[in-house]
Amino acid sequence: MTTELPSPLSLWVDTAPAPDRAGGLVPPEAEVVVIGAGIAGLTTAYRLAEAGRAVVVLEAGKVAGGVSGHTTAKVSAQHALIYDKLKSRKGLDGARQYGKAQLDALEWIAATADAEDIDCSFSRQDSYVYATGRGRVDELKHEADAASEAGLPADYVGEIAPPVGAVGAVRFTGQAQFHPRRWLLGLAKAIERLGGRIVEDARVTHVEERGVVHTEHGRVRARDVVVATHYPILDRGLFFARLDPVRDLVVAGETGTPWPGGMYLDAVTHRSLRGYDGLVLVGGEHYRTGEHVDVDARYRRLAEAAARFGVTKPTYRWSAHDMSTVDSVPYVGRYHPAARHLWVATGFGQWGMTGGTAAGLLLDRLIRGLEAPSAALFDPNRFDLASSAGLARNNAVVAKYLVGDHLRAALSRSKVDDLRPGEGVVTRRGAGFVASCRTEDDELREVNARCTHLGCLVAFNNAEKTWDCPCHASRFGTDGSVIQGPATKPLSPM
Repeated sequence: MTTELPSPLSLWVDTAPAPDRAGGLVPPEAEVVVIGAGIAGLTTAYRLAEAGRAVVVLEAGKVAGGVSGHTTAKVSAQHALIYDKLKSRKGLDGARQYGKAQLDALEWIAATADAEDIDCSFSRQDSYVYATGRGRVDELKHEADAASEAGLPADYVGEIAPPVGAVGAVRFTGQAQFHPRRWLLGLAKAIERLGGRIVEDARVTHVEERGVVHTEHGRVRARDVVVATHYPILDRGLFFARLDPVRDLVVAGETGTPWPGGMYLDAVTHRSLRGYDGLVLVGGEHYRTGEHVDVDARYRRLAEAAARFGVTKPTYRWSAHDMSTVDSVPYVGRYHPAARHLWVATGFGQWGMTGGTAAGLLLDRLIRGLEAPSAALFDPNRFDLASSAGLARNNAVVAKYLVGDHLRAALSRSKVDDLRPGEGVVTRRGAGFVASCRTEDDELREVNARCTHLGCLVAFNNAEKTWDCPCHASRFGTDGSVIQGPATKPLSPM
């Protein structure tokens, strides 16, 4: 049976219209410039504006229109099976600091939504990581013990009735879910009320160490600059060598029965499951950004899985995009060892709702010179021998795509003339490589296939109709325009 899928559109973007901030000017000066109006950037900006700092937020697109508007929106300190690993790698104190940062972020969202009267459908839910086979039960019990020892509200539970039918699970009580875009739009409104400024459609192209931020529409000078662009747009911190880009897919639709409550994640398949406002959201089918996969087919597999959970017809589908670090702990702090007023937040490993909020709370304290006990744990410039294997593995993957994709395109027998509407291909033409796509209106669009970040060849995403870079996760429209960095320049037309 073929499942009919809707056009890609985030539930959160569709159900939360934003005010028109078009025509905003980049001011000449500020105390703090925050680059990126997602959850990490807006949390940082709100806290600093609340403390009386003159803050300017620069956003390449629209507030909460990027990664933070395309998420599963779980507000939970339960980040898959992480605490047993953290205890082993970072010690019990490291696991405690990580867990406390996530719980503090959750409670800060709850308190601030109440104080600012932000209607974001915040509701408490228990969270579960479960298994359907007995082979993972011991692992779940170890995780429950480690999380409990680290101070999390965790325990192990036995069989769980439908919707998941698990034989065992790690349960975190008192977690939450919300509408992420409504939350961020409310936070943006509060920032402006506190005197902060938000400028949309202001893509940053360069940042000087002395605090001058260049955009496509002017420049602004600041004492402190925060790069919260999901994937850091500045290469000087070598983050492109230390991050693994991943995309997760989500489908949502109605079921014939009310959702019983709870948020669920399969420990084996990594499929997530929860209810929201009469819909059931099913996530999974993750893959490396730009990997040569049939994304549309993965959406269909996910829709088939959703049908087993009672979703009769998908009404929304979208993809979530995130970065993982080599040791599973985000990078939050000074951009590089010599930086004094340049800051970064990235690498939330698909747990950006609490992770990004925790990053904003930490950056606020660091910028204002306040005590920050968890700063060493999240320090972007940390290094240990256990991380070196992950670092080597990430860069081996990049090298594979950098070399292999050039060879693939050079040897490809695919022809541009054979493209049907909605298809794309990269081919060699003379000494260069061309990314060719035929739109649904049968228009042929061709752009340079070399990513403007570091020169890897892009690959066609047949679901979102974008050109995605498998090396460092830049994404471009079929006209070459930048959708997501680290690239700041478009693909040139052919």
